[in-house]
Amino acid sequence: MASDAPLRSARLPSPEQVVELLEGDFAQAGYDIEDVVVDAATRPPRIVIVADGDTPPDLDAIAALARTASERLDDADGADPFVPYVLEVTSPGVERPLTAERHFRRARGRKAEVTMSDGSQQIARIGEITDGTVRLVVAGAKPSQFAVRDVALADIVKAVVQVEFSPPGRKEIELAGGTTESGREADS
Repeated sequence: MASDAPLRSARLPSPEQVVELLEGDFAQAGYDIEDVVVDAATRPPRIVIVADGDTPPDLDAIAALARTASERLDDADGADPFVPYVLEVTSPGVERPLTAERHFRRARGRKAEVTMSDGSQQIARIGEITDGTVRLVVAGAKPSQFAVRDVALADIVKAVVQVEFSPPGRKEIELAGGTTESGREADS
């Protein structure tokens, strides 16, 4: 899907042009481009590319993606070079918002603060996703009690992954439909 527009906007590529240039290479490596920020106001200007995949990118993957992005952007530079810029390739981070079905799928087993379309909020463990519905595991009245709610993704207006300092119990993970982030079952 090549664009006829020149690859320059104030002698920097636009976020759309960066995505167009790189999405195939990132997809081949197993990652989606979640966001691109081109900030011409900083000195030097900065291009930030946020990548994520079913397996979150580690430092080696980030370095490989950055090399690929740098090469592609350099090749696209042409006869009228871009102004010097800093290129940063990064992952979404721990407390990122969940905005697409793939984000919920990738966050399975993680705890999130969820805001519903009716305004209610709750802390819940993200479970399996089926046909546009996510399983949420919420704490009950007692520490070992949990309730399971199947919620349409369309009814969630905001969900943000929360930082956890201790591993979840086995029962909570089983109700969420699986294993911990590392693929191991949680201790009870």
